[in-house]
Amino acid sequence: MRRQPSLHENRLASCGGLLLALFALALTTACTDRMTSSDDRWSRGGELIAMSGGEGGARYACVTCHGARGEGNGFDAPRLAGLPTGYLQKQMEDYATGLRAHEVMRDVARFLDSHERVRVANYYAALPPLALTPATEEVIAATTPGLYASACQQCHGVDGVGTVNGPPLNAQPALYLAQQLQDWQVSKRRNDGNHVMLKVAQQLKPEEVTQLSLYLSRIPPRPAPAAR
Repeated sequence: MRRQPSLHENRLASCGGLLLALFALALTTACTDRMTSSDDRWSRGGELIAMSGGEGGARYACVTCHGARGEGNGFDAPRLAGLPTGYLQKQMEDYATGLRAHEVMRDVARFLDSHERVRVANYYAALPPLALTPATEEVIAATTPGLYASACQQCHGVDGVGTVNGPPLNAQPALYLAQQLQDWQVSKRRNDGNHVMLKVAQQLKPEEVTQLSLYLSRIPPRPAPAAR
């Protein structure tokens, strides 16, 4: 005759099933890099994410600090319009993981999953910055300081327009640029991978940080390359 399970055995089986269910739930929720769960109602496009803040809501909308067209606030929030997609995406990934320290941007990045970060990066990269007139370009070319040429130009390009090794620096707020250099100097910012910026920044004197920041902030952004 088949023995019926005891009450104690039934309870153990029930607890085991519950544990398995919780373990399965943990595995499914661990497969996302978003701060909270989502039904993806805000992930249809980069512009919508920038305007709405995605899962974070209006409080974390990109436009709050970076402007409706990615122009920045002229103070401590950089312009995003026309910056390389890969650079923008990497910064959000670094904010999300804490590699680049910033409390607000950490939360902004964590409210988006990796796919949404790509979408919003593509959106800002495609926004055209203001064009330079030929006369302005001539003046800038004639007054490029030796300090910038020796310390920054190899990675960030002539006039700070950026290269494959470094993002554009021109037309960024002077205060923002100075703060970034100061953060590099003390290793508060350390997300370049090879510590090149740490070495370069630590060679700069306080007055040179100010000079470079003011110089770059006064160079207008170039237009984004035409689509082919």
